[in-house]
Formats: sequence, structure tokens, C-alpha cells
Amino acid sequence: MRIDCPICGPRMLEEFFLYGDATRRRPDADAPIETWVDYVYLRDNPAGAHTEYWFHGVGCRTWLKIERDTVTHAIHSVSPAEGTAR
Repeated sequence: MRIDCPICGPRMLEEFFLYGDATRRRPDADAPIETWVDYVYLRDNPAGAHTEYWFHGVGCRTWLKIERDTVTHAIHSVSPAEGTAR
């Protein structure tokens, strides 16, 4: 699998680290404990299009948001993650 980094261009998968689901939102601080348990411990395992955080650790060290198909591994879009700096 090759990832087209917006800074470095196309690179091999081995340069990147997957950090997980980019669609999850942190609960409010006063949310019930059950909500926090779900947030910390439970994860979906989606089949199909999914948005994830990746880190280009061996390259430009940029956090990326990548939309890819978890079945075929086809990458649909790559962009810098919001609120991150190079």
C-alpha cells in the first residue's frame, strides 16, 4: 500500500503509523462513567470507507487524516489532520 503524503509525495506504508479512528469524539468531562468506558475500551471494526489518523513518522512527521476502504485498502483521500503542525 502506498500513501500519497501531501508534503512528501507517494511513500510506502512502512513510513507511516496508524493511530486509529478519526471520527471518534471525546465525551464531555461530566459525561457518565459508562460513556467514558465505551470511549476508552470499545471500538468498531468497520468494513468499507473509514477515516483514520496516520502519522508520517519516518518522513515529514505530519499527522494525516486518511479515508480508505478497510476491505480493499484503496485510499480515497489524504489530508493534513486539523490542528496539527509539521
